[in-house]
Amino acid sequence: MRIAIVGATGNMGTALLHRIRTAQRDGYPGGLEVVGVARRLPDSSAEPYDAADWHAVDVSAGDAADRLAEAFAGCDAVVHLAWVVQPSHDEDAMRRINVDGTAAVLEAAARAGVGHVVCASSVGAYRARPKDRRVDESWPADGIPSSSYSRFKGEQESLLDRFAAQHPEVKVARLRPSLIFQARAGSEVRRFFVGPWLPVGGVHRLRLPLLPYPKAFVFQAAHAQDVAEAYWRVLDRGAVGAFNVAGEPVLGPDAVASLFGARRWLPLPTGLVRGAVAAAWRLRLLAADPGWVDMAAGAPLMDTTRAREELGWAPRKSSLEALRDVVTGLGEGRGVEASPPLHPDGDEA
Repeated sequence: MRIAIVGATGNMGTALLHRIRTAQRDGYPGGLEVVGVARRLPDSSAEPYDAADWHAVDVSAGDAADRLAEAFAGCDAVVHLAWVVQPSHDEDAMRRINVDGTAAVLEAAARAGVGHVVCASSVGAYRARPKDRRVDESWPADGIPSSSYSRFKGEQESLLDRFAAQHPEVKVARLRPSLIFQARAGSEVRRFFVGPWLPVGGVHRLRLPLLPYPKAFVFQAAHAQDVAEAYWRVLDRGAVGAFNVAGEPVLGPDAVASLFGARRWLPLPTGLVRGAVAAAWRLRLLAADPGWVDMAAGAPLMDTTRAREELGWAPRKSSLEALRDVVTGLGEGRGVEASPPLHPDGDEA
């Protein structure tokens, strides 16, 4: 099997390459080849990037579809992971990568005769709903309007729907994971969501008597290794359709408070938090825009039954382990030196 991975140097791409590296070493039947696609190439002598042959392509460029079609030649499957959350002050630039870039990948896959397209969607693609029950993959994936990330994910979902209808000969799958965490993404998380002005060094050692926390921030998380396993199972089985992917348990105020040694938490009004984030973002003191508050409060909890039953998938790490892992990585400034977007001293991917 020959697989092309677009966005193969980021958080999820690196984890998937590690999983594929394991399959290569285990002697995958018929052999396993990987084509890595990224805007900035990694050190291909370092693991796991040595698992792939590399092509430098900017998916937002005018000639992206042509260059991607060349990279996809002879591939059985394409995994599209390329996505940005910055520059959040320039939505047009993000749209060119996230939405137009997805369109270029799909066009190139069709041109190259790729038989299986697997795309990274997100819990953020779902329409908002109260967190009183879990939703399956039939819940509308048209996004939360006040979040650019969520809107773009909804537009990406529409592109996938149209592509699947126009190309019935192609198997189309999409994963809708929860928040994806791992320690080596710590530096990237800081750049994308915190920014350079707020100190986060040693945050994993922080101990608080009381944690101020919005009651509405109830969410799911998964470790990158577990999400990579889900992607691998979709590829290995040639699976189609949408799959929710998330770890257990659901995380809320008590779980997050326990992470910082707090026995109690103080409810914060969501509107107050949104106002503070919006002000800090406008002043460029915080990288995350206020749409992330709306997603944290509004994104639904997901039912992962389909992934468990059809893929035989189950997370090996708990959601709290995944959260603890990334907080440690954030506090220690961890990254991956061989990868431009994950480099500890890197700039925006």
